[in-house]
Amino acid sequence: MMSSGISTESSSFRPWHLFVLVALVAATIAILIARPSDPVVAILLTLAIGAAGLVGLMLYRAILPLIQKDFREATVMVGSRSRAAVEREKTLVLRSIKELEFDRAMGKVSEADFNEMGFRLRGRAIRLMKQLDVEAVDFLALIEKELQERLSGNGGADSKDGENGGSLSVCGQCGTSNELDARFCKQCGKVLNRS
Repeated sequence: MMSSGISTESSSFRPWHLFVLVALVAATIAILIARPSDPVVAILLTLAIGAAGLVGLMLYRAILPLIQKDFREATVMVGSRSRAAVEREKTLVLRSIKELEFDRAMGKVSEADFNEMGFRLRGRAIRLMKQLDVEAVDFLALIEKELQERLSGNGGADSKDGENGGSLSVCGQCGTSNELDARFCKQCGKVLNRS
């Protein structure tokens, strides 16, 4: 079940591809049938069919969440702004739940309405909390990890040489150990002798 969900998400075919293809085919058929003598009429006919395809796509996107039983809104946490927006929306949804409970306690909302609206609001809150559970990408940590792997990947021999002094050059003025490819001392800034 999990693999089928992954395979449909990784598919390169998107619904808008179908609508564009249908609009192009319909425009071609309309031009072939009408055979307009004026190019302006042909352009307007093509634009009208393209607009109809766009309207169809928008209707599809509007109706899809209503007809799917398990519609999941997938938001990838890109940065702090999107995370802050989701947290703000979660706060508003939780506040709405509290207000709904208060209205029911005051007798302003019937039990059936409370159950329906509460179910929707709680579902939305759960989806928002799941989005917030997604770890934000820490690019600095990823860069440092990759740097460590690269250094340790070819550093196996270098670390052995480093113990013997082979991959380090020592500054003659302050005695600081520097990397072999360093031109200047990292402590005092003196030009290192390269031998």
